[in-house]
Amino acid sequence: MSYYQEIVAEYLRADRSIFMNHEFTIQLEHGVAQPKKGTSWISDIVAVDFRNRTVFLCEVTYSQTLSALIKRLKCWSDNWPDIVRALRRDSCVPDDFIVRPWVFIPESLIGLFVKKFQASRAEFEKKVPLITPLEMTAPWEYSTWNRCGEKSKAKYPIPLEMQA
Repeated sequence: MSYYQEIVAEYLRADRSIFMNHEFTIQLEHGVAQPKKGTSWISDIVAVDFRNRTVFLCEVTYSQTLSALIKRLKCWSDNWPDIVRALRRDSCVPDDFIVRPWVFIPESLIGLFVKKFQASRAEFEKKVPLITPLEMTAPWEYSTWNRCGEKSKAKYPIPLEMQA
């Protein structure tokens, strides 16, 4: 687990309605010891938000190109119904819970991410990820026991439908 994944995990854990699993394996084919390429992924963190009845597939990166992140989201988009089915099957996710990506990236890269994501938007259908700047996950940016007082994300150049 990378340094920033642990910081993001602490940020998520501060909201007591969220439970998570680190380095979570999403496997389309049930019970296959060595799945074929393109049929399994390891999500940095899977966070289940019981308050909002949502399962988040969280990806954390500070890559300057964001290429691997965009590629991962594209692969997930191509296999979205099967990914949701696998999560429901393997993790007993209730049928009424929404499944959605959530990306954590440096604030300086949000504009680039939005540009790259929107350029490929037709391919992504309705799997619009939530975006949180990595800088907001620093423990001094929120109350560590309930995340109350968290700064607004409205100042970031993110389309409304992409804001957390």
